[in-house]
Amino acid sequence: MTLSAFIETYDHPGKVVLLMGKRDVLPADKPLVIALGRLLAQRTQHVRFRSGNAGGADTDFFSGARETETCIPRLEVITPFDGHRASYNEGIQTTSLDDLNLLEEERVVYQSALNAKTKHLIKPFVNGKGGKINLKAGYIIRDTVSVIGAGNGQIPPADFGIFYTDLKNPDEGGTGFTMKLCRINNVPLITQRIWFEWLNQ
Repeated sequence: MTLSAFIETYDHPGKVVLLMGKRDVLPADKPLVIALGRLLAQRTQHVRFRSGNAGGADTDFFSGARETETCIPRLEVITPFDGHRASYNEGIQTTSLDDLNLLEEERVVYQSALNAKTKHLIKPFVNGKGGKINLKAGYIIRDTVSVIGAGNGQIPPADFGIFYTDLKNPDEGGTGFTMKLCRINNVPLITQRIWFEWLNQ
């Protein structure tokens, strides 16, 4: 997909695009991640951009986007709990899992449990059992909500995903799981294999 095709397809009111990725951004790639956020902000007028407020790529994408003042109201963040990395939160609209009744989000719970490493932690977290170990489930549920939405439309599903990932191990970690959810739910996505080229278009 070219940059112009992306803009033509997704720069419309109501569209939501994920800007997410690995916490470990290669030093040489960091300026490019920031540059993409800046480019998308400058070239779009309507689409909303969503991140999970994680360090690394999420923060870098949004730091570039915030340079365009008119884009700031279109930045939204989904967090695993209230106050998550509050001093780094670049989103104007922030929704945390604390704002949702996860007991009513059967689809979110089911798809979150597709992560084999945290499957056993999902139900305890949803049932209000916190703790450092179960908190890992909160990050996975945050990623699931980012993709499929929640709250009967309070958080609409994503329409497209733009990711920065480890190209050698793209299925690893939270980013890999989020990309997996995109594929399961027919949300088109690209990685830097594509969007690096956008920076020269």
